[in-house]
Amino acid sequence: MRRAHRSRAQLPSCYYEGFLEKRSFKDRTSRKLWAALCGDALFFYNNSKDCNYVEKQELSNFISLTDDPSLDRKLDAARLHLRLKEDDIYLTAPSLEARELWKGFILSVVKLQVPSSLNLLPGQVHMLREAVEKENERLKEIAEKAAAEQASKAAATPDHNDYMSVLSEMPACFCKLARSETENLLEKHKDKGNLLLRPSRDGTCFAVTTRQEFNGPVFRHYRVTRIPEGGFAIAVDNPIPCTTLHDVIDYLIETTGGTYKPLVLEHTYEENIVYVDYDEENGEKSMRHASSSPVRPNLAPKPAPRKKRDQHESIYQNSSEEDNDLVDEDECAPPPVLPRAPARPLVHQSSVPDLQIGPGGALLPPNSRPRSASVVAETKPRRPIPAVPIGETLSQCFNKELKQKMKEMRVAAE
Repeated sequence: MRRAHRSRAQLPSCYYEGFLEKRSFKDRTSRKLWAALCGDALFFYNNSKDCNYVEKQELSNFISLTDDPSLDRKLDAARLHLRLKEDDIYLTAPSLEARELWKGFILSVVKLQVPSSLNLLPGQVHMLREAVEKENERLKEIAEKAAAEQASKAAATPDHNDYMSVLSEMPACFCKLARSETENLLEKHKDKGNLLLRPSRDGTCFAVTTRQEFNGPVFRHYRVTRIPEGGFAIAVDNPIPCTTLHDVIDYLIETTGGTYKPLVLEHTYEENIVYVDYDEENGEKSMRHASSSPVRPNLAPKPAPRKKRDQHESIYQNSSEEDNDLVDEDECAPPPVLPRAPARPLVHQSSVPDLQIGPGGALLPPNSRPRSASVVAETKPRRPIPAVPIGETLSQCFNKELKQKMKEMRVAAE
């Protein structure tokens, strides 16, 4: 039964293809199919023009690949015995040269190195080397994608310990710049260092950029990938595993004998607090230095909250200024008018009040005494002065004066 598979355009790069007769223990008879070695798997088609394959054989469980010396009616038969962990497959190539090429490509892809025990031409050996390089690149891309997916899952559920570990992994020469910006920075500060660590273009890995002088500036970039099991690796021909990013920098320094020197830029900071002051009167701006005293400046006290008076509280005309400041705007309204008590009629005074005359004929107010008195009221009770009727007092005064005038007139007549 034919199933829907990926088309040829969606498969990995094809290293070699041609007709093969395939037979396994599951098959009763052999079938002639068009075979294509794409990545580390064999894809079989009914013919060379088909886009969808009918069978797929993974080579990840590879054991061995040898010539099949069993007798056959065809004396020129070029047969191969492909042993896998799950199955044994017999393949028949159309010629001995095709059999050697199939053996070379399958062994190169599985072992990632060109076998030396094959009878091949130099051009064919070069084709095998190109296949090994392409397979290495493909495996690296697969590992990086897996690491990126793992990192995205970890970012979805961040852990505090993981975050601190990432921060501790960053060396002092790390900068978040692109490749061109990193080269410009190294060129600008070439006397301070020639190595910088930066994020890669895809954002899932890192890269190390170096600068050296060789008939002009020479920049080199080294890719640093994450290892799924933990740690990092310098992606060169033979990947160099490192535990942390610090180990990556230390390895490059030690390997080159100190030729590479990390570029660490020290940022400058202000020593005083400076601010721009704007003068509203003349419209000028000036730079001012704030006080660096550790004692905080005394700020103006905040006004106390205004107190609300009770409506029944008495309001006085001579209230203090503080009380007036505390009066709310709503309280400035005039107080409610209270009903007045009915006025009492004045009692008609039918007699003149008794008056008192002091020494020399001066009138004294009631309940008073001369200033010459030195007796204190608290120590000695005041003795009331007997009241003299005002009519009798006036008559006595007139009588005395009249008698004195009459006496003077008599003396003068005599």
